[in-house]
Amino acid sequence: MLLNWLRTLLGRVRADPGAIPEALWLGTLAHYPFLAQRPEAEQLQLRGLVSQFLTQKEFSGAHGLVVTDEMAVAIAAQACLPVLHLGLDYYDDFKGIVVHPGAMLARREVTDGSGVVHRYSEVLLGEAMDRGPVTLSWQDVAAAGESASQGYNVVVHEFIHKIDMRDGAANGCPPLPSRGAREAWQAVMQPAYDDFCEQVSMAERFGGAPPWLDRYGATSPAEFFAVACEAYFVNRPRFAQDFAAMAGLFDEYFKRNKAPTH
Repeated sequence: MLLNWLRTLLGRVRADPGAIPEALWLGTLAHYPFLAQRPEAEQLQLRGLVSQFLTQKEFSGAHGLVVTDEMAVAIAAQACLPVLHLGLDYYDDFKGIVVHPGAMLARREVTDGSGVVHRYSEVLLGEAMDRGPVTLSWQDVAAAGESASQGYNVVVHEFIHKIDMRDGAANGCPPLPSRGAREAWQAVMQPAYDDFCEQVSMAERFGGAPPWLDRYGATSPAEFFAVACEAYFVNRPRFAQDFAAMAGLFDEYFKRNKAPTH
């Protein structure tokens, strides 16, 4: 249920940081320490961005879930981390955020090269649709403060997919201004992805040391990018231990102010 302050906020064209009640904002920071650990200036900037985000998006609960103010602000604060210096234009291709109580069961249909249709179900904790809504498991969103030590964050993951999709299909490379910039990006990401896949393979097949990052990142370059960004935004010091080159690459990309490439 959206309370009075959020109803009022949603009626504004622009919002200021003070639009979020102090107690609600402080409660969000307390529940998600990786937000509270940001410099004070960034916290103020994030608070203002969250206010604007809430005027632009529509939250709905699935299976009877009621989306409270606390839930909306928590999701918005984590979603805004990747675009803190990039701006909300990166999220202007959709409005809806659907919150499920827990994991979702999605029905899939794939046609193979021989024309045979395969139908199956897949358990999801979140999903980002190209130019469509974002769905999230509230159980995982609520636990994001604790899971940050493992570099896990479902909100960041799905909203990174949204950024990745802006210049076409998700491929692990966000919007960049030139071919040279894209080549420089891949010069860092591709070997990191290859090494990660090798580490996952060695762990699964031969009992090698498992990677710190979620092994789901070995699924594809797009998933590797999303998984890596989860860790970067919620636990950069630990992420940089294993992925120093990527940490530097992400610093350069996410901390520069610039408009998205359509």
